[in-house]
Amino acid sequence: MSLSGNLASGDASEMASVLEFLRGSLPFNELSDVELEEAVSAMQVSYHPHGERFSVDSEQSGLRILRSGAVDIRDDDNKLLDRLGEGESFSIVGLNAGEKAVVALVIEDALIYRLPDDAYQSLRGANRPFDRYFSGQRSRRLRRAARYQPEPNAMLAPVSSVMTRDILTVPSTATVREAAMAMAERRVSSAFVVADDELQGILTDRDLRTRVLARGLSSEMPVNEVMTPNPEAIASDETLFATTLMMTQRRFHHLPVLEEGRLAGIVTTSDLIVAKKNDPVYLVQHISRQDSVEGIQELVGSMGNLMVEWVSGGMRAPQVSQILTAISDAVAIRLIQLVEMELGEAPGPWAWLGFGSQARGEQLLGADQDNGIVIADSVGDEHLSWYEKLATKVCDGLALCGYKYCPGDIMASNRSWRLRLADWQDTVRSWARTPTSDAVMRVSIFFDIRALYGDRDLAKSIQEVMLAEASSNSIFLAALAANVLDNKPPLGVFRRFVVDRNGEHRDNLNIKKRGVLPVTEIARLHALANKLPEVNTSARLQSLIAAGHMALVDSRNLTDALDFIQGLRMDHQCAQIQRGEPVDNYINPRALPRLAKEQLRDAFTIIDEAQASVRLNYRAGMA
Repeated sequence: MSLSGNLASGDASEMASVLEFLRGSLPFNELSDVELEEAVSAMQVSYHPHGERFSVDSEQSGLRILRSGAVDIRDDDNKLLDRLGEGESFSIVGLNAGEKAVVALVIEDALIYRLPDDAYQSLRGANRPFDRYFSGQRSRRLRRAARYQPEPNAMLAPVSSVMTRDILTVPSTATVREAAMAMAERRVSSAFVVADDELQGILTDRDLRTRVLARGLSSEMPVNEVMTPNPEAIASDETLFATTLMMTQRRFHHLPVLEEGRLAGIVTTSDLIVAKKNDPVYLVQHISRQDSVEGIQELVGSMGNLMVEWVSGGMRAPQVSQILTAISDAVAIRLIQLVEMELGEAPGPWAWLGFGSQARGEQLLGADQDNGIVIADSVGDEHLSWYEKLATKVCDGLALCGYKYCPGDIMASNRSWRLRLADWQDTVRSWARTPTSDAVMRVSIFFDIRALYGDRDLAKSIQEVMLAEASSNSIFLAALAANVLDNKPPLGVFRRFVVDRNGEHRDNLNIKKRGVLPVTEIARLHALANKLPEVNTSARLQSLIAAGHMALVDSRNLTDALDFIQGLRMDHQCAQIQRGEPVDNYINPRALPRLAKEQLRDAFTIIDEAQASVRLNYRAGMA
């Protein structure tokens, strides 16, 4: 049985105690002193024993604030939606507006303050931050935290904002002379060759010089014999940064832009010059022009300060990690090119592989090296020393540029990770068919794979074996699932944070290990199980929706959780840089603002629910 009384009838000291408690509770900290005092004067206090339930049929409505005890929020299937502790609040009517037949169950004897519904709604109408707190469920609160950040960097605008839509097209039956005359008349440096409204190729001024004039070919020959067939293109909603990165790495001067798969425009290097002026993103381009390790080292030495600048300018965590990964790619590529100039041409096809966060495009500061080399099977033993020399020089160069040697020696300089294609494929098969704890640990690095330089088909061939072996092996997937479940989010009873109790990081938790990695591991597991080739975590979650293997709400929740946690990690590192400290991944959750604390709890709860789904889906293999 519950017991209740009116707070307004209490003495002054009791009222002061309630006011102080609410000032430290979300979202009452948003209220003015006058609003808070009026709210307290309208409140009632009541005691509720373990097992009592609140539903829409409850006699009294309004907002309930837990002074002590704990309450579970459950749906009509008795599924746990949330667990609330001291200082947290709920409106049973409001919860039922967004869910079906939600009830609140007291799981630990509770002392509750109740704000009657008329006073509660009056406060929501008068105070926007107070109202906003209750207007969505936890995943929407996470998404809103990102939405209220400043506008992002200009280089994250879509390429459609600078592309030229007035493009020249010629039929595939046109002659070279006709195409050249059309280009001269329009004063453009390129023409698109189309047939039945489909893009067949591109012809540029350079093609005319090198493929026609320099070879003495007839100007009456068909244009489709000298064009670049099936040119690479980019979607109109891709960012200027992604566009420039692609054009820089592939040395394109013209790039078709597609909307819904159809040719919509063209972007040229000239279009991007204006957009890139004075933008720090173009560190990537400057790196590609350096002729020494020292030159690269000098450029990347300012990366920490640049990250602070980007974050201060409103850039969000996914974009910052994309840029930092692009810089890391550019450093590796330029070092490879410099070593190639020294050693001469490679004896045969090969590719430099990035693993882990670099492969996923999710690096922040402090990343160490995770790389390897795949060599074509046709390369003989007598030529393998070339790759060894290159790997050693590149890994040493990366270390000089701030990318630490991998503590686990997962680097191309280690002969174990400098293999021919067939040996890589055999290694992957052995991991999948004998899922020892060591093999499962390696999967977290190697199964996120991307070719940074060289023959991308070699990397693709490794990934194809990875996907085929993983998706068809329930025991291996179960071992991966067990590894996912080993890394629980740091929430204890009543959603209290679990932190280190002693040692160097006392009262802190590793936000990367306990927050970022569980999401990437969950997304990787589902992607491998369903044979999906995407590597970036957000792309994996999107592809799982598209393939019908994950509900839209679950994918969005995990994406929101990852973005929020990465944002906290990024802010923490920026603060360390500004204090002149080495960056790490340890945060004290109790030092966070109250709203950030609640959002972090929400993010960890989402991860916990996703892990419960993993346990259910892969239980048969575990058995």
